[in-house]
Amino acid sequence: MSSLVQQHAPPASADRAPPGDAIANFGRVRGEGVDTTHGAILYLDEITVSFDGFKALNKLTMDISVGELRCIIGPNGAGKTTMMDVITGKTRPSSGTVFFGQTYDVTRMTEYETAHAGIGRKFQRPTVFEQHTVFENLELAMKMDKRVRPTLFFRLNGAQRDRIAEVLAQIRLSGEAHRLAGLLSHGQKQWLEIGMLLMQDPELLMLDEPIAGMSARERELTGELLMRICQNRSVIVIEHDMDFVKQIAHKVTVMHQGKILAEGSMETVQNDPKVIDVYLGH
Repeated sequence: MSSLVQQHAPPASADRAPPGDAIANFGRVRGEGVDTTHGAILYLDEITVSFDGFKALNKLTMDISVGELRCIIGPNGAGKTTMMDVITGKTRPSSGTVFFGQTYDVTRMTEYETAHAGIGRKFQRPTVFEQHTVFENLELAMKMDKRVRPTLFFRLNGAQRDRIAEVLAQIRLSGEAHRLAGLLSHGQKQWLEIGMLLMQDPELLMLDEPIAGMSARERELTGELLMRICQNRSVIVIEHDMDFVKQIAHKVTVMHQGKILAEGSMETVQNDPKVIDVYLGH
């Protein structure tokens, strides 16, 4: 485990935070509501999750820097999905703490509360409204008052239309705005779902195998998209495609048996004997 992770456990409050000069600051994340003044957006400290005696996570400790694009790799059963479940409030850890910024204790929050706080998650399989247009999908995902009466009388204003146009351009679907989502290619549906998350303006975006089933060109464009996205938010990607990881990652974390096996650049982890032995196999 890296010395960085060992030295900086999650703070119990904003008054006990790790010094920012020890954490790489990859970019700028907006600070509305989430205190990232010490350089990190997420801290996991000795997270353990047990299912009928099996430890899916075993004292997992990790932090994610502001504006970082972190790739998480590891064999099936390494604990990657369980880790994301804990970060989003879906699974309660048996022990340990998770802090989003300096003050949000994720282990005490619901999935809705973590999403509202600024954590967005995309699962491997795209889930879009196929009978609605691309534009309408983004409109439905927009942050707004979702009670019945405000929804019935809702009309987009100029700023909201501009925001949708901005996201359409970002996900390369400007020319498909009025096309039914169900008619998009698999890769385009993945981009649309990423766009729907961007409409929520998350400060931490987590993606589970975002390039699964994509063509080579779609993979390349997805890599470019994720590198643009992390210019003003932090991104965690779970992925098995090592070439894609090499293309996008600021830092790579290798998980094995619920723990961190190795961490660093792609070159560093590829040459780590422990990683070669248990995961990469060459």
